Amino acid sequence: MRLAALDVGDARVGVAVSDELGVAAHPVGVLRRRGGRHDLRALAALLAPFAPERLVVGLPLNMDGSEGVRAARTRSFAARAAAHLGLPVEFVDERLTTFEAAQRLAAAGVRGRRRREALDRVAAAVILETYLARRR
Repeated sequence: MRLAALDVGDARVGVAVSDELGVAAHPVGVLRRRGGRHDLRALAALLAPFAPERLVVGLPLNMDGSEGVRAARTRSFAARAAAHLGLPVEFVDERLTTFEAAQRLAAAGVRGRRRREALDRVAAAVILETYLARRR
């Protein structure tokens, strides 16, 4: 079963997909948010070639594990995206995924503007890897 993962932010949404066996995660792109139905249509277009069967969305919890305003906004976007795409959605704690993504990019020698552009999609891949590892 192919899965899609989202790292939802206010300005961008990082997107990653799994392989068909649900073993490996691959960053595929970043959606620049403009709002409303535009974001949903752009997400559908980005995911269409992969035909995922489930959405995995990173939930930005506070460091104490509680949900704040960002988590509520993420849940709202995820619900709209899942309804638009006709897919079930699951949430994964995304604390420190952006930090891990930044470390991976730094270790790979990606710097400056290229790192900023890759950060969201790599963070989405980290979210998906977390989900896949939890399922094993």
